[in-house]
Amino acid sequence: MLRWTAAHVLTFLFFLLFVAFLVYCLYIKYRHIKYDHIPGPPRDSFLLGHSPSFLKVMRNGGIVQDKLLEWSETYGPVYRINIFHFVLIGVTCPDTTKVNIYLFYHMLHKHQCKGHQKNPIPFINEVREACRLLRATGAQWIHDRKTAIQNGDDVPKDILTQIIKTAGQDEELMVDNFVTFFIAGQETTANQLAFCVMELGRHPEIMEKVKKEVDDVIGMKMDIRYEDLGQLTYLSQVLKETLRLYSTVPGTSRDILEDMVIDGIRIPGGFTCMLSSYVAGRMEKFFKDPLIFDPDRFHPDAPKPYYCYYPFALGPRSCLGQNFAQMEAKVVMAKLLQRFDFTLVPGQSFDILDTATLRPKGGVLCSIRHRKHSQ
Repeated sequence: MLRWTAAHVLTFLFFLLFVAFLVYCLYIKYRHIKYDHIPGPPRDSFLLGHSPSFLKVMRNGGIVQDKLLEWSETYGPVYRINIFHFVLIGVTCPDTTKVNIYLFYHMLHKHQCKGHQKNPIPFINEVREACRLLRATGAQWIHDRKTAIQNGDDVPKDILTQIIKTAGQDEELMVDNFVTFFIAGQETTANQLAFCVMELGRHPEIMEKVKKEVDDVIGMKMDIRYEDLGQLTYLSQVLKETLRLYSTVPGTSRDILEDMVIDGIRIPGGFTCMLSSYVAGRMEKFFKDPLIFDPDRFHPDAPKPYYCYYPFALGPRSCLGQNFAQMEAKVVMAKLLQRFDFTLVPGQSFDILDTATLRPKGGVLCSIRHRKHSQ
């Protein structure tokens, strides 16, 4: 009779792990063979793929999007990235962007925040718990507001009320929209405003032009009407140009299940398509002198960018709050320009910090003083 000792068990488990690892390596090799006809940078390692390149950029305080921009310009409008067995296809081809950006994809928080399974990595469990708390809080607030509406109470005409009215009876959609506004409706707009102040400070002639428009449209009024926002056309151009250079949420992705042909290259299904507004916005073939801050690119009579400018994504899964965010940014900038003169403090680096969203690395330091308007 065979008697298993602890040493035998450990040996058997090690053998199983070795076999599993070998099978996984064979699967990675299969994925390499399947997609290696697509141009792309050399892999850093068989197993890790290109992830060491990204880790090196992040350790040095760089921007991952700049590495993607470098690869886009080197390998063309379609390039391959490998990370373990995952295959990512970077795309800057406008026609392909048009097709893929309208494809349906599930929002991350909806699928990863509902599960109750534990993960061996404590940080992941903390994130999931935070997501569950956020969704539970949103569901409670929505329930309380719906009850107040049904009872005929006087409720504020705010975003929460609009979410309830536009979602019909779909409770999950209400919670999804609540989470989207709660998370994405603050930081990204603040970052856009910071970049806008930075560029206006670096271009005094543009600041004077947009300040004159604000004076002509708003003057000394305390409140800004909705009709006023439509007349601030140059300010809109400034804000759009800010997002072209500094797309605060730099990219999006789509999981592609079917085969595609992009720029004459056949790509088998089963990959993730990466689309970056940051990368497209800094390419010479889409925008002349792309690193120059020029709001006239978005003049009403200028040609519209063709699927190379999408800071809020496009299609049915575009940013839910993009109209609100742009009105918010326009109101804040208009009031800031109406009331204050500001100049940048010398000696700033104006580097960008990449933490999934983009922001000025050291903030934007300004000297501010109240404007003296002539009566």
